[in-house]
Amino acid sequence: MPSQPGDGRLYIDGAFVPAASGATAVVEEKATGRPLGSYALGGAADIDRAVAAARAAQPGWAALSAPDRAAYLRAMCGYLEAHFADLVELSMRETGGVRAKAEDEVGTSIKQLTLSAVQASESAGDILPPYKAGKLSMSRAVPLGVLGLITPWNYPMNLAMRALAPGLAFGNTVVLKPAELTPVIGGQVLAAAADHAGLPPGVLNVVTGDGPGAGWPLARHQGLDMLDFTGSREVGLAITRAAAAELRDIRLELGGSNAFVVLDDADIDLAAGCAMIASLEFQGQTCISASRHIVLREVADAYLDALTRRAAALTVGDPFTPGTALGPLISEAQRDRVHRGIVEPSLARGARLLTGGTYDGLFYRPTVLADVTPDMPAFREEIFGPVIPVTVVDSEAEAVALTNGLPMLMNSVFTRDLVRGLSVAEQLHAGEVHVNDAHARHGAENQMPGFTRRQWIGLQRTPLTLPDWAAAPATTES
Repeated sequence: MPSQPGDGRLYIDGAFVPAASGATAVVEEKATGRPLGSYALGGAADIDRAVAAARAAQPGWAALSAPDRAAYLRAMCGYLEAHFADLVELSMRETGGVRAKAEDEVGTSIKQLTLSAVQASESAGDILPPYKAGKLSMSRAVPLGVLGLITPWNYPMNLAMRALAPGLAFGNTVVLKPAELTPVIGGQVLAAAADHAGLPPGVLNVVTGDGPGAGWPLARHQGLDMLDFTGSREVGLAITRAAAAELRDIRLELGGSNAFVVLDDADIDLAAGCAMIASLEFQGQTCISASRHIVLREVADAYLDALTRRAAALTVGDPFTPGTALGPLISEAQRDRVHRGIVEPSLARGARLLTGGTYDGLFYRPTVLADVTPDMPAFREEIFGPVIPVTVVDSEAEAVALTNGLPMLMNSVFTRDLVRGLSVAEQLHAGEVHVNDAHARHGAENQMPGFTRRQWIGLQRTPLTLPDWAAAPATTES
């Protein structure tokens, strides 16, 4: 029977079915608390059924021609395109993001499906130089088999699609467990798209539920050929330990304490505007958000003033209200982690509050902290909230050393000298470094597996246009 996203059922073996337990939970709009629908509380028995269905379907799916698989992906894409406006509003309600964030998420997901459909038919392998005269050496791309995906709540559709689309395109079948805070846009919508496209039963399975009930049984399942997990370092470490004991293949994207480095010759207005994006976009709730601002002393006062004026002028509220720059945090637990676990302890250790540090429900004011030292939670922790902690250093070498002292995914460096910026970027131990730019959300797709660590460096060579909300305010609000 067809399903509407939010009706509280799983998608297993081509059918919408209740969880084995029969239990469901409510999905709430983050800004208002109003119910959006329900999701099934799947468990180990449901994961077993989904993996078995994916295992049975995989040989037939892989045997289809690449154009045939691509046609299914394009049909899924057609469903998302036809429902674009509704999906944008659903993302706004379920994640608490503003419209621009939701449009980016849904639009990027559609682009990923389109790209994967094309890639499926581009190349089946390579002709390699023969190791010996008279030989012909070839390599061909073959599917891994059954993929398990455990995805987060911040960009739920996009981060699922990043693995789901290429996985399906190249002949794998998938069991997806979306985050319980965003099970509709992150899972049920994708099930509806697959059903609309007529994917063969078992090719895509969606099991909603919480981490202990559904996530951990999927992470440990012996029927998977690869587990793809995006989330916290703590959970990632637990998955790694379990996988190592059983020699199971996993792929992890975990968080880190990303740095935003401002050198003594930086364009302060540009740096402060980019800081609004790097630390405050989607309330700072992304793995590429800047958690540490490391600033040379010569420009620290000017930078702090520019940050404070911008952050104090931002409007926090319902994403559907015009002019809103920041929506709600995802949950009370996340709000309490930011405020009680990071901001308050850092203030108690001597950090100075320049603006923010207050909240109303899930709406947390953008916060600027000065005098942050490396022993404080605001420096050491991945914040995942709208907080800008500023640490002042005396030299470029000190900035590089402090930046490299913690795990990170993406950094930014600000300087008027692009050669100097490139030199500093090459010293930073991050997968992506942007010079004179906030995180640009590109480059990660170019990271290739191998025996060396590839670093992506972006140089902003032309004047950067910032969104209105990140620009300097005409007046300062308290």
